[in-house]
Amino acid sequence: MNIETQKNWTPDDSAELYRIRDWGSEYFDLNERGEITVTAKFPSSQVTVSLMDIVSGIRQRGLPLPAILRIENLLDAQIVRLNEAFVRAISAAGYQGAYRGVFPIKVNQQAQVIEEVAEFGARYKHGLEAGSKAELIIALSTLKADGRLIICNGYKDEEFIDLGLRAQRLGYNCVFVIETLTELPIVIERSKALGIKPMIGVRVKLSSKVSGLWNATSGDRSIFGLTTNQLVQVLDMLKEHQMLDCLQLLHYHLGSQIPNIREIRNGVMEACRYYVNLVEEGAAMGYLDLGGGLAVDYTGASINQEHSRNYSLDEYCADIVEVVMATLDAHEIAHPNIVTESGRATVAYSSVLLFDILDVTTFEPAPLPEALPENTDDLILNLREVLNTISPKNLQECYNDALYYRDEIGELFKRGQITLRDRSLAENLFLEVLQRIRAQLDLADRIPPELEGLREYLADIYYGNFSVFQSLPDIWAIDQVFPVVPIHRHDEEPTRDAILADITCDCDGKIDRFIDVHETRRTLPLHPLKADEDYVMGVFLVGAYQETLGDLHNLLGDTAVASVRINEDGTFDVIKELEGDSIADVLSYVEYQPQALYEAFRTTAERAVREGKITAAERRDVVKSFYESLHGYTYYEN
Repeated sequence: MNIETQKNWTPDDSAELYRIRDWGSEYFDLNERGEITVTAKFPSSQVTVSLMDIVSGIRQRGLPLPAILRIENLLDAQIVRLNEAFVRAISAAGYQGAYRGVFPIKVNQQAQVIEEVAEFGARYKHGLEAGSKAELIIALSTLKADGRLIICNGYKDEEFIDLGLRAQRLGYNCVFVIETLTELPIVIERSKALGIKPMIGVRVKLSSKVSGLWNATSGDRSIFGLTTNQLVQVLDMLKEHQMLDCLQLLHYHLGSQIPNIREIRNGVMEACRYYVNLVEEGAAMGYLDLGGGLAVDYTGASINQEHSRNYSLDEYCADIVEVVMATLDAHEIAHPNIVTESGRATVAYSSVLLFDILDVTTFEPAPLPEALPENTDDLILNLREVLNTISPKNLQECYNDALYYRDEIGELFKRGQITLRDRSLAENLFLEVLQRIRAQLDLADRIPPELEGLREYLADIYYGNFSVFQSLPDIWAIDQVFPVVPIHRHDEEPTRDAILADITCDCDGKIDRFIDVHETRRTLPLHPLKADEDYVMGVFLVGAYQETLGDLHNLLGDTAVASVRINEDGTFDVIKELEGDSIADVLSYVEYQPQALYEAFRTTAERAVREGKITAAERRDVVKSFYESLHGYTYYEN
């Protein structure tokens, strides 16, 4: 659907339209050629590289779209931002404890991501959080035994605890966070059996509630953590076994995307009350783990809204430090080391989903004939007459009439009283009526409620070479929004209103909610497709959870992955490239044996030769085609 055009369109206009400089967080911008760029900062300079150049580079290396682009510089930069912001807040306030960040492995378990967090985070003693035995194995094999924290959350059996206890002798600081009362006896028994003193933490249920999409871990009904009664039982059990000095950490988690800084302050304040009482009970303490919650501003609106946040990183750190100091100083209690499990904010910026547009469906009417045939049905003539009466004052009336005539004509077609060509003419007239009504909506004194969704109804459908369910599951599951932007042609004005559909043949396989200043919009301005020219889209800030949660809807597998590092001289290196799943790969995931499938098809083709349906040469070609498809990409291949 065409949208109003503006003369002398510039990349600055596109930057404002798509809010790139708001959600881009000084990482993403536009160059004078109208291409989205990414900026990496170095000690004495900063370097900007075009995403189109990166796409060209990975394609030249044989990696197709769709693909996940991981930009290692941005992952490093977010680790720096988080740690340095806490360092500034601690120094400014005179806080006596330190900051110790941990990255929750569940947020993005991909080896490239965890290895980079471990290697680059070493300078800040940035640790890892493990919520399962598999994640603990990742942590122990990735981190050096240099005293960094490994926060062990989740349900822990004897094997989990034994592994963590033995790792402590190697120099790891594995903290067993007690989630339920059943875990503590196992920790006590295994520590005594192995003769290794454990580091113990307790997770408490705070009564504080937060807003946002991921708030089920807050409040009294949270499924995780200990009640006050259970916490007292933990204290008594530790005292009974003379292990109260092992209790060193208090942990809570209110949600992974908290948009309101006041809710964060309230949670810290309540947690500090627990901390004070644990110290007064005789626990050693020393660490206060605030869990996750540091939000990503997906819309760039800087407001208290579920896809945004009303605070800066510096404000977040300063408020935490201030509340902890104010609460504990009143009781003359030593300042604990502050721990956060900021996963989403650490990795979101570093990954971009890239895909090309394959096709587009528009809802523009075909050119109307100058005169209708003499035998045209009266209902069609009435529909044509509606076109001549449309004005800003009667939009609702014209819409009602057109809808009535269109439906009546449909009934005639069902009864065989008009032809297919008559039905086609009527649908074309109906579209013309809707387009003319839409064009005059802005001129009307008031837009009738029934017409408020007309722009969305008439929006184009751009078909992208990707799967929502595999690469963007939160869009489908919880209506999460991400910045969705073409990565080039921003020196041209986008003149189409559109939604995006994937290639899964599922009505839910679409993106029809996009970022806006305050809430969301239902269509996205895009450019008309050009013949023989790719139109490449980027979905930004997708580094958290999306790769891990993806599924095999329609057996569309993992996309290709390219990890790049931008160099100080303006070049970039493709550090690692992973081919996307082949069809054979995804079939094996659902218990098929690719070789057996190939042999079965080869046998069928041989039988066709014997029966005279194909020649031996044709058999060779069809078997080869089957084999190549079996080992090809699950997505559309040019």
